[in-house]
Amino acid sequence: MSRTFELTPGYAISRVIRGGWQLAGGHGAIDPRQAVSDLVAAFDAGITTYDCADIYTGVEELIGAARLRLAKERGADAAARMKVHTKLVPDLEVLPKISRQYIRGIVETSLRRLGAERLDLVQFHWWDYSQPAYVDAMGWLNEMHLEGRIRNVGVTNFDVPRLTNILDAGVPLVSEQLQYSVLDQRPAGGLTDLARANDIKFLCYGTVAGGFLSERWLGAAEPDMRLENRSLVKYKLVIDDFGGWILFQEMLRALKAIGDKHGADIASVASAWVLGQPLVAAVIVGARNQHHALANAAIMDLELDKDDLASIQAVIDKSGGLAGDVYTLERDRTGRHGSIMHYNLNAGRT
Repeated sequence: MSRTFELTPGYAISRVIRGGWQLAGGHGAIDPRQAVSDLVAAFDAGITTYDCADIYTGVEELIGAARLRLAKERGADAAARMKVHTKLVPDLEVLPKISRQYIRGIVETSLRRLGAERLDLVQFHWWDYSQPAYVDAMGWLNEMHLEGRIRNVGVTNFDVPRLTNILDAGVPLVSEQLQYSVLDQRPAGGLTDLARANDIKFLCYGTVAGGFLSERWLGAAEPDMRLENRSLVKYKLVIDDFGGWILFQEMLRALKAIGDKHGADIASVASAWVLGQPLVAAVIVGARNQHHALANAAIMDLELDKDDLASIQAVIDKSGGLAGDVYTLERDRTGRHGSIMHYNLNAGRT
């Protein structure tokens, strides 16, 4: 497996992307100096692409500081090899009155935080499809792409009908960031067909289900919902919909057996499976320290064979699967998945 993927001509990313959500403070206190060192360690391990968002408090600034450190210590060429993907997530309360000025303001804020003249990739998210201005907003982002302020434009968590609307409006998209795992195969099928027809690649989060797909949970009793962070609550709901704790444990045992064969851990096997799915360019994984960064880099060297894939598929075949299109469950603000989301995280941050 190649360690890089050419997302667009001349624009290559690492097949493992360093996720930034764990640096946003919701997973414990952050030491900024250590965080920057850990980000540079990921780069040295071969993870040269980073994911952040306008709503991840402080993360764009930390990644900007890491790129500045690379430039000072290794030179401009090293800093140029560091690719940074951010997300633009308009607040739910803004959607009815969203404007070109609002979109441009968030982009300019991300540029400032990252210390960049151009954003490598902006991935657009939209909370409520009953508000139809997402097509206008994508057009305004494309204006900034044509101006040279954004190199590539993508989306996050869009379903087939709305992605079709954006494409029909003539906005060129390179990628969609979405949840994809051995527990959640909603991107397969209609979305994969549409993406293939329009040369859109997938950047996948949730590949280790917030840490549930790990040795820590193998053989463990089912937890109640008083979990240590909102990410675990979110992915416990995914496990429930996948088929429950007993089937989840069967998946963990299958992944463990494959990992033992390859000298890898459960999380690495789970992420390698996603990397092998159609149109997947990269997986986005978090790392709490430099040791995790080195382990994550090893995902790019893990090749699953046909027996491994058959073993995983045998468990998936016992699952009814998560219902609906990409992010449909999470978009229902009255449902189990949607009710735990935070919808207005940009207020006061620009």
